[in-house]
Amino acid sequence: MISGTERKNIQPGIKVKIVRKQHQKTGQLTEGIVKDILTNSAVHHRGIKVRLESGLIGRVQEIL
Repeated sequence: MISGTERKNIQPGIKVKIVRKQHQKTGQLTEGIVKDILTNSAVHHRGIKVRLESGLIGRVQEIL
């Protein structure tokens, strides 16, 4: 499985599952297509923050 913690693995247009801020405790994932990458650093231990085409923002947990 490709890691969602490394920025190099993520680009606009790919399908991912993210965890939104309000769902971090439950771990509920939301599926969507990446529109923008919001994390500037190369690696983030909780997942790279992205905006989906739907407008939702969260950290990448899985790359599909």
